[in-house]
Amino acid sequence: MNRNTNNPDDFIPFALPCLGPEEERAVINVLRTGWLTTGTVAGSFERAFAERIGTAKALATSSATAGLHLVLKALGIPRGARVITCPFTFAASAEVIRYLGAHPYFVDCEPDGFNIDPGGIEKALLEKRNIKAVLPVHIGGELCRMDAIIDSSSRRNVPVIEDAAHAFPVNTDRGYAGTLGTAGVFSFYATKTITTGEGGMVVTNDPELADSISVLRLHGIDRVIWDRYRSYSYNSWEYDVVDAGYKYNMPDLLAAVGREQLKKADLFLAKRTKIAHRYIDAFQNLDFLKLPCNTPNHAWHLFILRIVPDSLTISRDEYIRLLVKRGIGISVHFKPLHLMTYYKKLYGLKPEDFPRALASFECCFSLPIYPGLTESSIQYIIDQVTAVGKEHYNTIHAE
Repeated sequence: MNRNTNNPDDFIPFALPCLGPEEERAVINVLRTGWLTTGTVAGSFERAFAERIGTAKALATSSATAGLHLVLKALGIPRGARVITCPFTFAASAEVIRYLGAHPYFVDCEPDGFNIDPGGIEKALLEKRNIKAVLPVHIGGELCRMDAIIDSSSRRNVPVIEDAAHAFPVNTDRGYAGTLGTAGVFSFYATKTITTGEGGMVVTNDPELADSISVLRLHGIDRVIWDRYRSYSYNSWEYDVVDAGYKYNMPDLLAAVGREQLKKADLFLAKRTKIAHRYIDAFQNLDFLKLPCNTPNHAWHLFILRIVPDSLTISRDEYIRLLVKRGIGISVHFKPLHLMTYYKKLYGLKPEDFPRALASFECCFSLPIYPGLTESSIQYIIDQVTAVGKEHYNTIHAE
């Protein structure tokens, strides 16, 4: 069968960036300026991003992880405090809390979903468990129930930091994902909805928070100094270090790619949405698979399927193995953090402590969903996912 896939080996990768001549020209233009690190191009990217999503400030960073760390640091989260997040997420969402000597306070997923349960957040806040911030993660590009989360948090004056790594460009009646809380953080990692290779963006409408992040992201230096080597001023070299900052800036080389990707964000979203709907139409009548929530405002960074327990004679892992053997890149999002050695040992956590996250993990897997997927690749994925399930269908389950 000719699959017309995206590489010479006839294997459909799980994820591929969608890059064109515009990105190439943008990078070459930066190379020709002789200025490769943070400069005017990064500043331009920040302004364009802020204008796009309607925030007062956007601050480019070396990664979304760096962005989350900066926000928590700038908010003054103290050592020993707790920050609410969900165990069903990538390592970055919790590790940044530990950077500050604070502790993640895990709240399970909402019933029958991947996102954090607002009811669990409310309960933790009511119990006054030294919670200093709430960090919800929009898993796969599906928005958390932000109205409920913000309502609970604002009544206790607890800031909300959106991990919007998966959620650009999702817009709602209240604004874009990432703009609904105190601050939001986006990821431009190679697999994300738009990419700079590595990189992130912090957005906020709080000028004091933005100023603090701006200082912290580049060594705690008190002013913009990127152009000090080009200035005619005799004291252009002079600066002060006002805090123990970090090396978290985004260079112009990456920002140049980001500016071009930003222009294509809506096109990329439309293509991912079309693929998601193809999958939904194809799988909706298969009783051995459970579909992701098809909400109106979804970034479709991930398309996460779940096998229905006892409906198949094979495990989730075997299902994945068979699909990979047939030439399809598959991933799992996510192995919950309470199953990871570090958190398990540090907090004495057991698998059953977060049963919803555990149940989702044990049966979920993610399909390729990126703009460059060809029509024949999409159909091949549909055919093979269906075929593997039907070949290993548990007839006893049907009865």
